[in-house]
Amino acid sequence: MEPTTVRQQAEKSRAAATILASLSHSQKDSALAAMATGLRANTAAIGEANAIDLNNARTAGISAAMLNRLEMGPQVVEATAAAVEYVISLDDPVGSRTAMVRRPNGLQVAKQRIPLGVIGMIYESRPNVTVDAAALCLKSGNSVLLRGGKEAVETNRVLGSVIGEAIASAGVPMHAVQIVSAHSRDTIRELISLDQLVDLVIPRGGEGLIRFVTEHSRVPVVQHFKGVCHLFVDAGSDVGMAVNLVINGKVQRPGVCNALECLLVHATAAPIALPEIGRALAENQVEVRGCPETLNYIPDAKLATEADWGCEFLAKIIAVRVVTDLDAALNHVNRYGSRHSEAICTDSYTNAQRWLNDVDASCVLVNASTRFNDGGELGLGAEIGISTSKLHAYGPMGLASLTSEKWVVLGEGQVRS
Repeated sequence: MEPTTVRQQAEKSRAAATILASLSHSQKDSALAAMATGLRANTAAIGEANAIDLNNARTAGISAAMLNRLEMGPQVVEATAAAVEYVISLDDPVGSRTAMVRRPNGLQVAKQRIPLGVIGMIYESRPNVTVDAAALCLKSGNSVLLRGGKEAVETNRVLGSVIGEAIASAGVPMHAVQIVSAHSRDTIRELISLDQLVDLVIPRGGEGLIRFVTEHSRVPVVQHFKGVCHLFVDAGSDVGMAVNLVINGKVQRPGVCNALECLLVHATAAPIALPEIGRALAENQVEVRGCPETLNYIPDAKLATEADWGCEFLAKIIAVRVVTDLDAALNHVNRYGSRHSEAICTDSYTNAQRWLNDVDASCVLVNASTRFNDGGELGLGAEIGISTSKLHAYGPMGLASLTSEKWVVLGEGQVRS
């Protein structure tokens, strides 16, 4: 009989986690290979379910950014299956040990990586997260409870069925990956209250969801608050590079968390850089909301309000402020940033190093787009989320972030005196 309550699902997940922890690398990789095969074989069924979700979302008036995240047509299914196969190629952290250290009493001690146990994922839209989370959790020996948003309920239902059948065919408990009902926020309340069954909760979505989970959870939470990402164009920096970084950061995918939301420009660079940047933004239909000085160089810009600083637009809108120097840029980032991704465009080694050292964010970049704060781009493979809290992970969370460490001690009969 299938579990019908969140607690029953968590109990099944706990039992599956015990089995997963003892599986070999090859057993887990076989299950992942079966997942990729199952996804491709069910592309049509996934697309049909996704079409229902998209139609319902449009009827409900969901934003274009959310619709973009929700879409899972054949190309997205193929990319998702390929991401699962990439996870297979990654080193399995479970069982790896640090070098043994011999203590003065002859004991040899080391730390060994182990799965966390049961992961609760709470997320909105993005049904590909269902697959990414399942793949990463399985590879790292964890079971996972997936509570997606109601806007993706049909897609996630099919994905859960495909994944469950695939891993079961490879000898892995199908309850290692379970879809939790998305029809009521009460399911979130129950999931985050199960501190005896769930080891970690990872929420991904809007700021309201993250705050709700953080404030009500009895289970440890990895926080991913909004991505208010900045780029500071320093004095003397290459204008062409600055334009490319702005356009890539803002335009490529404006609805994602590592998209550029605010541009800061050094006062001496503004007369040269801002007109060029303004033209490029206009060509890409990006609305500019700028400080009074910005309007001198980008006449079509709207005057920014206080609410625009620190805003995650998730759309083709960007806030622009002219600042007096590096200190002013750092002060702005410290006040309005969200510890996600912060970049500087500069030809000054000194300023670059100061930016790297003084900015507190999960990813700090020099002469590179904020869009690179991504598990795949940083070499982790598919990520389960980007943590903006520091316990126990900071930044994109790959396989190692889904494990803990235990001490292992080798002795020859030693007793403590």
